[in-house]
Amino acid sequence: MRVVIVTESFPPDVNGVAHCALQTARHLVDRGHAPVVVAPAPAPGHKPDAFAPCPVVHVPSLPLPGYPQVRVALPSRRLAATLVEHRADVVHLASPFVLGVRGMAAAARLGIPAVAVYQTDLAGYARTYMGAGEAAAWRRIRSVHGAADLTLAPSSAALHDLETHGVPRVELWPRGVDTERFRPDRRDEALRRELAPNGELIVGYVGRLAPEKQVELLAGVCGLEGVRVVITGDGPSRPGLEQALPGAVFLGRRTGDDLARVFASFDVFAHTGPFETFCQTVQEAMASGLPVLAPAAGGPLDLVAHGHTGLLVPPRDATAVRDAVRSLAADPGVRAAYGAEGRATVEGRTWAAVGDRLIGHYTKVLAGRRTAVAA
Repeated sequence: MRVVIVTESFPPDVNGVAHCALQTARHLVDRGHAPVVVAPAPAPGHKPDAFAPCPVVHVPSLPLPGYPQVRVALPSRRLAATLVEHRADVVHLASPFVLGVRGMAAAARLGIPAVAVYQTDLAGYARTYMGAGEAAAWRRIRSVHGAADLTLAPSSAALHDLETHGVPRVELWPRGVDTERFRPDRRDEALRRELAPNGELIVGYVGRLAPEKQVELLAGVCGLEGVRVVITGDGPSRPGLEQALPGAVFLGRRTGDDLARVFASFDVFAHTGPFETFCQTVQEAMASGLPVLAPAAGGPLDLVAHGHTGLLVPPRDATAVRDAVRSLAADPGVRAAYGAEGRATVEGRTWAAVGDRLIGHYTKVLAGRRTAVAA
């Protein structure tokens, strides 16, 4: 099968869309298929991922105003040319917004089936960044995804949102997790002594530092005796968070085995953002054997079994976050039980298994197109 993956982000970017697109390309190659990736060009001075498993076509891009870590693709003939030159059987649109919309249009002109992967809560971002615009965001989502042969939602909450807002032909496609990289035995006592020299309980966050992540909700946790907050990641909110989270340690961006070592060295993983369509870092924390604290909204509803693998708290409730951490800090037995059950829960969620499900979706779409042509 010849697949063109049109993605709004790809390594060296570090985010869920880029990671999922990379894993998809790797799995397609592993299964004997022929993918090509089309993505915005990285910022000057940033080398593309040398470990990309297939050809990557970069289109010109500019930084998003106010958020330079995000690159926005400019109009380019390279996209349509790639679809033709690669003789694509199917176009995979990863979180279509700008480049993906052009990919959808090109696929339609060329008569190529398109599978759109919903990954970004644009409506939630509209509320966060503009204070309004949610209805307009859903109109755009309906327009983009309604043109696809199939839309894949990463969680039951996302699937429900899409169907409620009139997006047709939606099915569930979750995400995998690398359980070989993220595992409890990567715990590093030397790192723990560096982060918490007085033996404090380490409460960690991993992810982008941006307004929609609401990391400032951890401010109350910083005030708990015997607790050290550790923030891993980078983004436009970092300067403000360094002021809002007194005593917290900021590690910056970490990747690969280094990130896995950081995860496993936490005692509790805390995620605060309420707009996650999936939340890959929750799965990575569970694979690392950690109890998870997350808002009862979006993707975490599928991932965290409240009272079994962690705790779900009301979204945007700093007091609930603080109190949940306090309860976990007081009971090492509960933390260990939640962490062990979390690890057991994700052990079968490999990228290989999830990738095979994706290929099944492609096959179904192609069969549907052939049936429609025959009729």
